[in-house]
Amino acid sequence: MKRKLLLLVAGMFTLGIAGVHASIDPEPCTGTSAPCKSTNIKKNNLAGQVLHAEKKNPLKDVIVTAFISSKKEKTVSTDNGGSFAFDELKPGTYRFVFEKAGFKKVTREKIVIKTDEGFLMNVEMIEAKDFELLPSPMHFTDF
Repeated sequence: MKRKLLLLVAGMFTLGIAGVHASIDPEPCTGTSAPCKSTNIKKNNLAGQVLHAEKKNPLKDVIVTAFISSKKEKTVSTDNGGSFAFDELKPGTYRFVFEKAGFKKVTREKIVIKTDEGFLMNVEMIEAKDFELLPSPMHFTDF
């Protein structure tokens, strides 16, 4: 009985290690906004995907604008798969703005692009409600 239990534990341990090794990328990108040395992203590039926050499906035609020192640098839009890419960005600290009609604007601040390093940024966007309740102008008057 002990021998069978030992073999079972050893087999599960071996499968667990094999599963971990199978899921590891040789040069992984960590997080949703991180420098990436993956071969899929070229040097001085930024790439990513925009998803619907609730449905998790890709969003097409999202306008992505890169600002450096409060100056618009480049603008791209997402494709059918929600993917976007900026190529040959100057090294520096950027602000990226994601906009699409019917969705709340998303801003990513202080994204540092370095020479000879790619960057991966995935973003989720939330649908904007048809209307939002605001305080009435009468609320601020004294009667």
